[in-house]
Amino acid sequence: MSDIETIMRTSPVIPVLVVGDVKQARPLAEALVSGGLTVLEVTLRTPAALEVIREMKKVPGALVGAGTVTSKAQLDAAIAAGSEFIVSPGLTDELGRAAIATGVPYLPGVATASDIMRGLALGLTRFKFFPAVAAGGIPALQALSAVFGEARFCPTGGISEATAPAWLALEPVLCIGGSWATGKGAPDYAAIADTARRASRLGAHRLH
Repeated sequence: MSDIETIMRTSPVIPVLVVGDVKQARPLAEALVSGGLTVLEVTLRTPAALEVIREMKKVPGALVGAGTVTSKAQLDAAIAAGSEFIVSPGLTDELGRAAIATGVPYLPGVATASDIMRGLALGLTRFKFFPAVAAGGIPALQALSAVFGEARFCPTGGISEATAPAWLALEPVLCIGGSWATGKGAPDYAAIADTARRASRLGAHRLH
C-alpha cells in the first residue's frame, strides 16, 4: 500500500469529484486517467458515492480514494468500498486515530495552526489545506508553513486552472485538489480528458 506522501507526489492535481450517477463513474475515471490524472478523490456527498468508488476502481491505472469523510462510520464504509486513501475536510482526534488505525493513507483537512498542531500530535505531517482560498490563500499557507516546517500540503478549495501554478510553486505544496477538471453539468469526456492533460503537466517544472 502506498503512503500518503507517495500518493500526493503521484499527480500535481487531485480531481475532487462529486458524482451522483454511477453510470458516469467509469467513463469519468477513464477520461481523467487518460489525461494523466490518476489519483481520484470521490467525495461522499452523494448517495451514489460508495458505488462510484467501486466502479472507478475497475479502471486500470486509477488510484481511488474517498473525500469528505467526517465520521468513523463514513471511514469504515469508504474502506469497505475499496478506498485506497481517505481525505477529510477537518481533523478531530477521534477520526484521526480511527484513520491511522486502519493503515489506509489519510489526508486530514487543516485551516489553522491549532489544526496542524492537533495533526502533528497524532503523528501526521501531510495535510489538506482547506478551504484554501477562503482560509487566507497563499499568504496564509506561507505563514503556517514557516512555523510548521515538517508539514506538507494539498491546498483544496477555490483553486482554478489559472491559479493552480502559483500554489504548486510553493515548496510545502506537494499537490493541489481541484474540481475544475470535470466542469459542471453533463460530463463531456473528451473535454475532461483535455483538461486533465493540461492539469497533469502543471507539475512538470517543479523541483521539489
